[in-house]
Amino acid sequence: MKQLILILVFTGSVSAISAQQLQTSSFYDMQGVLHNPSMAGSNGSMVGATYRSQWSGISGSPKTATVFGSFDMPKHDIGIGGYLYNDKTGPTSRTGVQVSFAKHIPTKNGGRFSLGIEARGLQYSLDRAKLSQTLGADPALGNSDNRFKFDAGFGISYTGKKLQLGASASQLIQSKLDFYTGNLTTGQEARLYRHYYFHGGYKWQADANTSITPNFLVIYLPNAPTEFQGGVRVEHNEIFWWGVAYRAKQSFILSAGVNPTKKFTIGYSFDIYNTPISVFDAGSNAHEILLRYNILK
Repeated sequence: MKQLILILVFTGSVSAISAQQLQTSSFYDMQGVLHNPSMAGSNGSMVGATYRSQWSGISGSPKTATVFGSFDMPKHDIGIGGYLYNDKTGPTSRTGVQVSFAKHIPTKNGGRFSLGIEARGLQYSLDRAKLSQTLGADPALGNSDNRFKFDAGFGISYTGKKLQLGASASQLIQSKLDFYTGNLTTGQEARLYRHYYFHGGYKWQADANTSITPNFLVIYLPNAPTEFQGGVRVEHNEIFWWGVAYRAKQSFILSAGVNPTKKFTIGYSFDIYNTPISVFDAGSNAHEILLRYNILK
């Protein structure tokens, strides 16, 4: 049983409710390459950062900091991008880097079909002192506090004047973490599991000053609940925007932001969890801050 508990910690995620290993964001569609390497450069060139704190009323709750960049090179029909992140959840910590390369294929209607690949490096750290307080001398704690692993991913997408659709897969290699060297079955081994993403959005110009963008994100992991997030963002005069979204069986999301200049964006989101943590703790919410600078509009 102790080994099982530890394995759940290893394979736990930024969002333990859905058992993800890779972080997600309420601003996933504003960060270029967060879930799909083919999106590198698809929305122009940008740099930025986010900070996300979840389950704010619980000690040891997940906290994630991300720095990202996405750059369009239209003369060569390519895009490059990537991000650095640090994610802490209780006794575990993940520090990683993702680098993306995308090939853009222009279409007759002014859109772009894109193919992308990504390379990932991940340092997975374990604070054995915190775990040993509960688990004692369990051999599943292993002999090392850190593991550094490489992995890869692939994505495709279409970006038009109004419509954007994409699909991707991350952690294709499924590298083993190898914290425990005993006899474990394939299902018990701690490893980097594949993540599959499907996303899309449609920008509708309601009038001369207002645009409305419905969007969705589906995250699928084998042997884990499928996560669905759907919402809408409304922008006024390219100066102020606000949005509402729902992450199925988990939380409601309220967001708002302002563009002090045509290139600089500040955003804030507030997630209100409804299950299952809120049953036990009324302060189980999430906060996220976004800063983004568009190098080229």
